[in-house]
This record gives sequence, C-alpha cells and structure tokens, in this order.
Amino acid sequence: MNSGRTTRTATERKRPLLGPGRHNTAVLVGFTAVTNLADGVMKMALPLLAAQLTGSPAKVTAVSLTLTLPWLLVALHIGVLVDRFDRRRLLWAANAMRLAAMAWLTFSALAGGVTLAELFSAGVVLGVADVVASTSASALVPAAVPPAGRERANAWMVGAETVGQEFAGPFIGGLLLAAGTGLALGLIGVSYAAAALALLLLVGRFRPAGPAPDAAPASVNSRIAEGVRFLWHDRLLRTLSLIVAVLSAVWGAWLVLMPLYAQQTMGLGSREYGILLSALGIGGLAGALTVTWVNRILGARRAMFADLIGTTTMVALPALTTSLWAVAAGAFLGGMGGTLWSVNARTLTQHRVPDEMLGRYGAATRVFNFGAMPLGTALAGLLAELGGMRLAFGIFAAATAVTPVLFVRNVPRTPAATR
Repeated sequence: MNSGRTTRTATERKRPLLGPGRHNTAVLVGFTAVTNLADGVMKMALPLLAAQLTGSPAKVTAVSLTLTLPWLLVALHIGVLVDRFDRRRLLWAANAMRLAAMAWLTFSALAGGVTLAELFSAGVVLGVADVVASTSASALVPAAVPPAGRERANAWMVGAETVGQEFAGPFIGGLLLAAGTGLALGLIGVSYAAAALALLLLVGRFRPAGPAPDAAPASVNSRIAEGVRFLWHDRLLRTLSLIVAVLSAVWGAWLVLMPLYAQQTMGLGSREYGILLSALGIGGLAGALTVTWVNRILGARRAMFADLIGTTTMVALPALTTSLWAVAAGAFLGGMGGTLWSVNARTLTQHRVPDEMLGRYGAATRVFNFGAMPLGTALAGLLAELGGMRLAFGIFAAATAVTPVLFVRNVPRTPAATR
C-alpha cells in the first residue's frame, strides 16, 4: 500500500513538468524558427544591398563580416551576462536591438536609400544581438524543458535553424527585396517583434543560480577565466571543443573552395551547383528529423561519431572524384552528421554543465567554432593556390580523419554521466 502511494505521488509530481515542458518547447521552437528565418533573410539581404552601393568586394565582404565578427570580439563577455541576468529578458533585449536596427534601416530606405555606413552599423548591432540571443536561448533550455524532453527540443530547434538559415531565409529574402527594400526590411522587423512577444508564453524561472550572498563580487575578466577553466579542465568538454574547432575549420575550407571547384574542375552550372548546396541543407534537415530515431538505434555517442565519418567523407570526395552525385552525397552526409553532432552535443552539455556556467561555457565553445572557421578558410585558399584545390581537399580530409581517434580515446560510452 505504502509503495503504491509512493509511486503514485512520484508520478503525480512528474506530470506537471511534462505539460510546461512541451509548452516551452513549442515556444522556443517557434522563437527559433521566426528569428532564424529573419536572420537568414538578413544574411542574404545585407551583402546584396551593399553590392548595390559599391563595387568593392572587400567592402561587401566587410558588411557580411559584421554579422559574425562579434562572436570573436564580445562572446565571452556576453557569456558572463547570460550567467548573471534573467535569460528571457536578455532574449527580449536582443530582439529590441534587432528591432532598433531594422527600424533604422527601414526608415532610411523609405527616406531615400540606405547608405553603406548604415549597413555597417546595423550589421554590428545585429551581430551582437545574435550573440546575445543564441547564447541566452541555449542556456535557457535546461530551465524550460525537463531532461527527458531536451533531446527533442534541441532537435526541433536545430531543425528550425537549418530551415530558416539554409532554405527559407535566402529564398524569402530574394522575393522580399524584389518587392521593395523598405517592405523587406519592415517585415523582418515585424518578425523580430513577433518572436519577442512569443517569449511571454514561456512558463518558469529563467534567472541563473547566482553566487552565495556573502561571496565577494567577481570582475568580468575573472568570471570569463572561470568559464574557460571549467571548459579546459573537463576532459570530455575540452575534447569536444577541440574536435569542433577542427570541424569548423574543415567546414570553412569546404565552403570557400567548393564554388570555384564546382565551376572550374567539376564543370557545374548554376543549376547543378544549386543541387550540390541543397544536398548540404537537406542533410541537415534530415538529421534534425531523424536524430531521435538514430540515437535510439546507435546511441548518442555513435551518432556523434557518425558525424566525424560523414564530414571526412564530405571533404574527401572532391579530392577523389568530380562526380556531382558523389560529391552531393558527401555533402548530404556532412550536413546530416553536423546536425546529429549539434543536437547531441547540446543535450550532453545541458546535462553536464552547471546552470550558472551555461552562458560562459556556450560562449567559449562558440569562440572555438567561429575562430577556427576563418582560419580554415584562409588556409584552404593558401593550399589551393600552392598545390591546387584537390590537394587542399585531401589535406583537410586527412585532418578530419584524426578526429575519430581523438573522440574514441576521450569520449566515454556514457558521456553525460562521467566527469
């Protein structure tokens, strides 16, 4: 009798978590979908608007760089903010920054035209807002979703990011700009406003656990150092971050080499090249849709290992063949593997990293990511110039082939439970 009452009481205690967990998952997925759709439009629109104002490739590239450079310059400091203030309010602040930038650009477009200086300024604001929003949203998930639902929540959020950034955003951006610059920028602003309102529907408390009341106040630099030390002293998290750095460099190399390789070596036209890039995005979406099924069959560790094989294949195939379908198949495997890695790595760290450290940890890992990608891009260009594009692909494939050894030696069979 007592056992039955105990079981029933435990079950009843779990039930309230399931409803809010599903509800919060829907809100977070909706927020991610809308903001990433708007971000996808902006990443296409800003360089295009810049190209209409200047013929300088350097200036157009610099406008694009404003959207990503803040990850290297301010991510660690923003990680401290995320670990100190209410994370939902930080998401509101990020969307307020986005709205201000879009209102500014929309007014300028309707008043006579956007200037290059305004594009630079708006890009910086949007880039910083993206750092705040991405770091806060990732750190907010453990407080919003119970452990049993986080894999699904992360999968849907990654899927929404893939659809918004890779498919719908660029396509819709082209249609909106064709209809008018003011209309396009205004609708992007409306999207950010709608996403901010959706956050009102979240249920729960989203302020991170703070230091003890009698603890001495710590400086920003010391809190940054604390987060970096936490990452570096945890063998599993350190290994995953180093692997991510290698993979990011490889992705940077693939993305910068493929346009010229497809045109000059593979002889592809714009239609065939579109198929090749679509395979990458379709693979990413397939990974988001099947990650729960793949994890059930293989386990999270083997699913992450599959990404290392998929990325190696993606980079190796252009060095071995010029077949469109073979290279597209490699792109599909790389895209799918990347999603499997992202979902499982997020879920693992949300279980493993203390709540009060999630912002600084997430910022530090993204510095690895965004710092390595331009290095891979630069190295790929140098290798291709000296030895040809096939040699460059081959060298990066060899570098990626080292990561499975590092993974197997340092990632345990039950990584979430091992410290």
